[in-house]
Amino acid sequence: MTLYRLLKISLAVLLLWFADHTTYAVIDGLIDEGKFADIAVILGNKVNQDGTLSSRLERRLECGLQLYLGGRTKKLLVSGGLGKEGFLEGNKMKDFLVRRGVPDTVIIVDNHGDNTLATVKNTLRIRDSLDYTSLLVVSQYFHVTRTKMLFRKHHFTAISSVSPRYFEARDAYALLREFVAYYTE
Repeated sequence: MTLYRLLKISLAVLLLWFADHTTYAVIDGLIDEGKFADIAVILGNKVNQDGTLSSRLERRLECGLQLYLGGRTKKLLVSGGLGKEGFLEGNKMKDFLVRRGVPDTVIIVDNHGDNTLATVKNTLRIRDSLDYTSLLVVSQYFHVTRTKMLFRKHHFTAISSVSPRYFEARDAYALLREFVAYYTE
């Protein structure tokens, strides 16, 4: 077999692997099984320089708000880090929810969720104090599969997910990034 043929076969296998993984991740991310959970973990995203939430983050919070108002969860954990814009995402997320009538006593803030793995570890670290046995992940559809995998990797399996119906052109890049991240974390 020539090197050129081997490279073509390898590329074809990689593309098929990417296509299969991405198809699964999109379907997994868009399915809402309607499950109830003790807590919903809303992953952070960009806060704009003027302190307003990015549309993507606002949609995640609206999704979490609907879970709470619909009685599908008792508590909301908002997790994000300090963005380059100078705002703690968790605090801004909590402010959004409080302004929409969620009691601050049911909102837990994690301002050290600088990335997905940090959010997972921080959420599990406070598990005993929050006394939860099940959780809902709230993030964009392309991010859900990896987030659930990280929880499972850390021995937490009572997990389901919900994602807002919000799509952007940059989702194509995000799908590629999530593919790589899924296999490297």
